[in-house]
Formats: sequence, structure tokens, C-alpha cells
Amino acid sequence: MKNLFNRRRFIRDTSLTVGAIAFSNTVLAASDKTKSTLSGRIGIIGLDTSHSIAFTKSLNGINPSEKFNGFKIVAAYPLGSADIESSVKRIPGYTEEVKKMGVEIVNSIQALLEKVDYILLETNDGRPHLDQALQVIKAGKPLFIDKPVAGTLHDTIAIYKAAVENHVPIFSSSSLRYMETAQDAANGKLGKILGADTYSPATLEKTHPDFFWYGIHGVEILYTVMGSGCKQITRTNTDNTDIVVGVWNDGRVGTFRGTRTGTHDYGGTAYGEKGNLVLGPFKGYDNLLDKIIEFFKSGISPVSNEETLEIYTFMEAADESKRKNGMPILLEDVFRKASH
Repeated sequence: MKNLFNRRRFIRDTSLTVGAIAFSNTVLAASDKTKSTLSGRIGIIGLDTSHSIAFTKSLNGINPSEKFNGFKIVAAYPLGSADIESSVKRIPGYTEEVKKMGVEIVNSIQALLEKVDYILLETNDGRPHLDQALQVIKAGKPLFIDKPVAGTLHDTIAIYKAAVENHVPIFSSSSLRYMETAQDAANGKLGKILGADTYSPATLEKTHPDFFWYGIHGVEILYTVMGSGCKQITRTNTDNTDIVVGVWNDGRVGTFRGTRTGTHDYGGTAYGEKGNLVLGPFKGYDNLLDKIIEFFKSGISPVSNEETLEIYTFMEAADESKRKNGMPILLEDVFRKASH
């Protein structure tokens, strides 16, 4: 079977655009003229996640790293999930925290866009992301979207389609992609990767597909090591555990274990030609923030649109397998359905 996400097929199926423009890592780079007019003013949408606080502390703290070179969070729009209790209750406290670090609070996304050059879309709830992202994209601002990209695969595809059509740089990733050991494996320390097993918490939120809410972290580790090209998955589901087995086009096998009991931890094992490597531990958000700032400077996402969309297709396919009592599911079928 041909790679579901080979460049020509993927461009055609998503109707994003034509030629290499659609999923090139360089196509969305800001022009020299545009970059020359930008300062380091960053705005946040959504103060209902701890990520907003972590990023603000790193960029606006007493001794921000020189590598951030003047990039600073200057304004935030606090909302935010409207009905997920764990998110809603954070907003007042997190709003006060960022205000103490010099962040102006505004009352709309449009007001935010007038004050900043770059956007961190941090709303913990993926459902409003499509509307929020479209406002940013229409304004032409480079955009980082924290997990999940959206509340459905359909909305995720729509966001990337709009970004490509409007030539707006966009980047999304879990912070777990940038664990040092995962990057070591991805960058050739083990030679060719023969397979991988990863794990993370996979707590559920009834308003989202199962893995969009939290299992994304372990799935992102799996894709960091294995790369794109998964053609089929099967899922075993119990109340406390999920195990998803993916078969890649070249015959390699990668697995993700999502847990809802026991230790809240992230990691796995990569299997390579030169040996095996334990993946972990996770040490925090700064490695991801480094990549975000590099992205804002260059306009080039370090993760291709193609790979990000495949990750979300993988997770939606896992839900489809669950609905069908563990039947094998082709990613191609899931993606085609969500694209229409």
C-alpha cells in the first residue's frame, strides 16, 4: 500500500493547494520584508493552562535567557474554556499571575491582535480553537497552537488548510517531542529506528476524542521517534488502559500505552539498528519554547503539517477502532472521512 501521507496524495486529498507548497517545511517562512517589521511581542490566547504560566515565566522572568533575544509576552486574552471545570477555575488565578509579570489583559482576540506580532494559542479546550485560530490566521500572525490543535480531526484539517491558503506560518507540538532522548533517537543516535513503544497518561475528557485531551503526549513521542507513515492501527481498551498498535508502511511497528492509573509519567523505548534507548525523563517546557521562538524568528515550523495531521488521524483512528471493538483501522479511511 502506498504511503497515505505521501506528498502528492496528501495534497490532493486535503485540497489545500498544489505542488510542493502544501507541506514543505519552508513554504510558510515569512518574507524578509515581513520579518523586518516584527518585534518580539507575543500574545497569549487562553489562560486556562499551566503552559501559559510556564512560558510567561521563561520569557518575562527576572533573568530571561539571552537566546530569547527580546521576545516577550506583552498581552493575553484569558478565555479559555467555557464549560470544562478544570480549565475554567484556573483562569482568575492565572490571569493575576501573568499580570504580575507585566502582561496586559485584553477583552477580545481582536484587541490582542492589535498589540502583538506572534500568538501562542494556549486554550486548553480544543473546541474553540478553529474560531480562535481563524481570527489569527486572517490577521496574518505566525501561530503556535498548543495541544490539542482542535476538538476534532475535521477542525484540525480546517485550521491547517486555512493557514496554507493564507500563507501564515503555523506550528503545533507537545512538549514531549523535545525530550532530549526522543530527539537523540530521531536524530540518528541509534541508526535506523526499527520500532518504538511509548507511554503517557491518557486521562479522558468527555468533550474531546479520547487521546486529543492528554494521550497526545505519548503519541507525539511515538511519532518523534518513528516519523510519519503509519498505515493501520488497532486499539485495545479497558477502563484503566489503552494500547494502540500501529503498523507503518515499511513494516515497522510502534505502540502507544495510555494509562489512567498508577504513576503519572512519560517515556518509552526506541529500538534501533545500533541498540535500544530508554526515552525520558521529561524535564519541562523550555526545549519546546526554544523551538517556538525559533519558529517565530524564521516562520518555518520544525514539524511538518503532514506529520501533525497524521498524528491527529492516528488518534481519531484509535477512537474508531475502539468503537468497532478493536478492529484494525486504516488511517487513509479516517482521514478521507474527516476531510469532507
